[in-house]
Amino acid sequence: MALTVDSPRSRKSLLLRYYNRLRKHFGPQNWWPGETRFEVVLGALLTQNTAWSNVERALENLRRAGLLSPAKLQRISEARLRTLLRPAGTYRQKTRLVRWFLSHLQKTHGGSLRQMFRLPLWRLRAELLQLPGVGPETADSILLYAAHQPSFVIDAYTRRVLDRHSLADGAASYDDLQKLFERHLPRDALLYNEYHALLVAAGKRYCHSRNPDCDGCPLGVELNARRKW
Repeated sequence: MALTVDSPRSRKSLLLRYYNRLRKHFGPQNWWPGETRFEVVLGALLTQNTAWSNVERALENLRRAGLLSPAKLQRISEARLRTLLRPAGTYRQKTRLVRWFLSHLQKTHGGSLRQMFRLPLWRLRAELLQLPGVGPETADSILLYAAHQPSFVIDAYTRRVLDRHSLADGAASYDDLQKLFERHLPRDALLYNEYHALLVAAGKRYCHSRNPDCDGCPLGVELNARRKW
């Protein structure tokens, strides 16, 4: 991973400066949207390859049906679950993904998220990554936003900001980008939560894949300063 700042102290200072600029501009994000930990887990599973608005529609279907709990959701048929999850897109695949998670939760943790989330971070992450259809971003979203464990989430918005600001090589791996944050910031789930949410806000509002609004972005001054190096 190529970085344009040399020392760990410089990297920490730079990352915290970025965080403070984003927080001052956008304010607290209070992520992840969800009334319960289980709802957050479902959101992380369903948000793959679709807009969040579609996930919200699927979750609302489950809420209206009174099925937002592992025990209740596990009792319904696959056909009914497919119908309820249809707004989230690729609903057949996501139905299987949700059912795989529920089956694992029941067999391994007696259906208890609380018991599951008592595991050490490294062990829980490895367990989640063994589930079909669960990659690093989904696993880390569950760890950070549902289990409240300090595992930094790397998504397309985060990667785009880092690449545009020459903070990391565009070809850097997920693990390398995650280490950039976790090695140079305090191991604090609340900080990781806010930082990732703020990067998403910047990506959606300013750091578009095409025609980015760098002048309006709160990080624009940092980008201009780095271009002069």
